[in-house]
Amino acid sequence: MRPVLVARELVRRYPVGRRWFGRQQWLPALNGVSLSLDAGRTLAVVGESGSGKSTLARLLALVDDADGGSLEIAGTPVNDATRRQLRPRVQMVFQNPYGSLNPRQSIGAVLEEPLIIHTDLGRAQRRHRVADMLEQVGLRPEFAARYPHMFSGGQRQRVAIARAMILQPQVVIADEPTSALDVSIQAQILNLFTELQKRHGTSFVFISHDLSVVRHIADEVMVMYRGSVVEQAPAATLFDSPQHSYTQALLAATPTLVGQRRRGEGDNLRQLLTG
Repeated sequence: MRPVLVARELVRRYPVGRRWFGRQQWLPALNGVSLSLDAGRTLAVVGESGSGKSTLARLLALVDDADGGSLEIAGTPVNDATRRQLRPRVQMVFQNPYGSLNPRQSIGAVLEEPLIIHTDLGRAQRRHRVADMLEQVGLRPEFAARYPHMFSGGQRQRVAIARAMILQPQVVIADEPTSALDVSIQAQILNLFTELQKRHGTSFVFISHDLSVVRHIADEVMVMYRGSVVEQAPAATLFDSPQHSYTQALLAATPTLVGQRRRGEGDNLRQLLTG
């Protein structure tokens, strides 16, 4: 079976100023990152702040363009001619659900907008799809008439997930989707991702710095450091036997990042996900 997402040697750099005589300086954010993702699987991308995780997410979601390398979605190369065609197949869930939702639009309008742009569905069909999607993410269909400020943080993230899933994409890029939520709501959102994956066969790229979350949701883990991939392995293998010194340091540091409270949160999350 052909992978649904393939990236080869992706490069991304940003201008950071100019040297003497007008020479441009560049900051490399990605240095030749490659990955492959099969249908119905979850790849977690982990690393500390500044490792290039979010930059990679934006390239995979077709938000930004790469400066080098290639990207394929469902076997079709991404280029200027195919970008619009491929955009519905890969969607993104952002870290801050409130910032990614238009406060002046009702939830129904927010969810209908992708359908208006990318499908030929009539108004009644769109509204039926919206109601169905709201139910799938655990919200009542009548919530479509409400506005983002009327929801809790966890509910807003459910709306953001519904918007990402409403076009029935093959790949969803989730960039730190639970970092702003408390531990009990995190577990609910992670379980929701798992349920949607089972129902639709969607592939997920899950960007996170929280290894206690990654351990429970990922099939495979890719570790990034300063824009490069330093290790990639099945989740069980990586957590049981990390090979790279940076991965070992990352795992060793996790339980004591903020003391005993962090360890307790990890234990609570584990119970909520498996209980």
